[in-house]
Amino acid sequence: MSTVISRRRFITFIAAAAGMPLLLKAGRAQARPVRWDGTALGAPASIQLYHTDEALARAAIAAGLDELKRLEAIFSVYRADSSISMLNREGVLENAPDDFIAMLTRALSLAKISDGVYDPTVQPLWQTYFRHFTASNPDSAGPSSRDLAAALALVDWRAVEVDAGRNRVSFARPGMGLTLNSGAQGYITDRVADVLRAHGFDRMLVDMGEPRAISNKPDGSAWRIAIANPADPGSTVTTLEVVDKCVSTSGGYGTLFDSAGAFTHIINTRTGRTAPALLGVSVVADTGIVADGLSTAMLMAPVERRQIILKAAGGLKAIYVTPEGVMSTVEA
Repeated sequence: MSTVISRRRFITFIAAAAGMPLLLKAGRAQARPVRWDGTALGAPASIQLYHTDEALARAAIAAGLDELKRLEAIFSVYRADSSISMLNREGVLENAPDDFIAMLTRALSLAKISDGVYDPTVQPLWQTYFRHFTASNPDSAGPSSRDLAAALALVDWRAVEVDAGRNRVSFARPGMGLTLNSGAQGYITDRVADVLRAHGFDRMLVDMGEPRAISNKPDGSAWRIAIANPADPGSTVTTLEVVDKCVSTSGGYGTLFDSAGAFTHIINTRTGRTAPALLGVSVVADTGIVADGLSTAMLMAPVERRQIILKAAGGLKAIYVTPEGVMSTVEA
């Protein structure tokens, strides 16, 4: 097996070394940072809060993790019992959860805005690459033209039928498949942040695959998010100061199908070919559901369409980074 399923994170959080205080004044007491680290939909995840009472912070985090668990049972393509897996298996999903309808509606809207550059029905193509590179002695040139053509015939966001009134989702053709991984992480980030705010926290950094800063830090400063060079993760290309914003990054390096890095998990739904491994884009938006998915669309969008898509989809800024460390920015 030559598949390389590794998530290399190219967004880093600048903490104590960049001046983040370890103890912050909160009246007469001292608010201390409380942090959780884990995974969400297979990607590294974290929550960072500040409070004078660590037990209260831990209780809020536990409630947030319950929400994460609930949503993973809806969106995880790695769980056979999830809502999305049932849809992919049966071709229809009755009584779809409201969260599923909301996230899918956003995904289909983004597909329309991007004219299919972003397409949540890309799953058959992903599975074609996965099956090819997990087989014994796979051809290093990738799947055959015939296999790619067969998968491409099943990719069409317009063939997803959503009846929001009946909470019913179905495919127009058998064999289709859906993935919301480019989108659901941002959606989950938003929902977990909502739970934490309901517990009284209004300053936090929540990252369920896409980091979202709620307000500023307790000392009044912005959260600082560094964007690294995909070809040299130890090298920072730029640093963003973020308040009430989410930053979502997409790049072929997120998952590599082959050890040479020639085939990546981001796939052009028109050609069936994959995105370059070492080109990345980070999208800044007000919320996770807007930023996530849009970063994938922006990575694959033609240069002349980038600003149009960014603005129409609600993004604020897109930052492109090449393997040479060259950065370019598109503003909405």
